[in-house]
Amino acid sequence: QLQLVESGGGLVQPGGSLRLSCAVSGFTFDYYAIGWFRQAPGKEREGVSCISRSASITSYVDSVKGRFTISRDNAKNTVYLQMNSLKPEDTAVYYCAARGTPQQCALTPENWYSYWGQGTQVTVSS
Repeated sequence: QLQLVESGGGLVQPGGSLRLSCAVSGFTFDYYAIGWFRQAPGKEREGVSCISRSASITSYVDSVKGRFTISRDNAKNTVYLQMNSLKPEDTAVYYCAARGTPQQCALTPENWYSYWGQGTQVTVSS
């Protein structure tokens, strides 16, 4: 059974850091690209970052460039999103998603991805 489980969310002050994890099971992890998305209250879900199956390709939305870093550990079937210098506007539910693909990844459209996790809440507030 294909499963993606996000963890690592929580409440953090502006300027703080969090590391999100996306643990996957039920498929050959290193065949899949992984994307991170987020949805803030009242807003559409947006692509934040993605990483190709071998990590040779990564991509970030402009608003997080220089602050967020995506990485993957294929031995642990896990993708990480290191989030530094967090801002209140980063507050959202963060989701990871997977798609079996050659060496590429995508931030849009979200239906490019086949499988989704349930999300983890990130709240940036003083």
